[in-house]
Amino acid sequence: MSRLTQPRFPKEGLDFLRALKRNNRRPWFQKRKEDYERYVKAPMIEFVLALAHDLPPEFVADPAKSIFRIYRDVRFSKDKSPYKTHASAHFPYRGKHGLGPGFYFHISGEEVWIGGGFYAPTPQEALAVRTRIAESPRAFESLLKSPAFRKRFGELQGAKLTRVPRGFPADHPAAEWLKHKQWIAGAELQPEAATDRGSTIHCWRTSGRPCRYYGSSTVAGEARIPQRHSLAGHCLSMHGCSMST
Repeated sequence: MSRLTQPRFPKEGLDFLRALKRNNRRPWFQKRKEDYERYVKAPMIEFVLALAHDLPPEFVADPAKSIFRIYRDVRFSKDKSPYKTHASAHFPYRGKHGLGPGFYFHISGEEVWIGGGFYAPTPQEALAVRTRIAESPRAFESLLKSPAFRKRFGELQGAKLTRVPRGFPADHPAAEWLKHKQWIAGAELQPEAATDRGSTIHCWRTSGRPCRYYGSSTVAGEARIPQRHSLAGHCLSMHGCSMST
């Protein structure tokens, strides 16, 4: 992607989100809805369309499906503020639904968060990822210890179990990674990073290989776990996605 086509979020969009946080009321928003459409919604559409050319082909980048609504669901919340104070989008693994593996970013007046991974795997999906990690721990380690990953994201994030799950040795070399219930990598940036062309692209590229790892693991796992508890060979070759370095 050339520098000229890299997306940029306008300063006016950050100013709008900061003001919305102070004035989270429907009359205030309705009077300024044109500003929202111009400075927040339109740039988000540009982000998604531009990133579609840079994301791995396994992931969906469609403004109609990727961009989250600004309106909050307040039906079961004590906080009745009608609007979110950030703009956000996700890029799910093609053919998966719900909270499968994918990329995500949000922009607010306080921060930019960008990254990806597996936020809410089903039990079968978690088993598929753990199986692949267990059978090829060095391949997973090569992702997490690459200089680019460590510089951009640091360590693997996400909720963990207190013990290694049943079916895997407690002393397995990848025990700490097997404990994970979520496998997430993300970076929190200053809000002005959104106005800098190319900042998001660097994060996408760094988190791309782990996201493809989770996606190909679960696709293979859905086909094979009922028959066999062995996924490494098929997973490592799916989509031409070798995880070794």
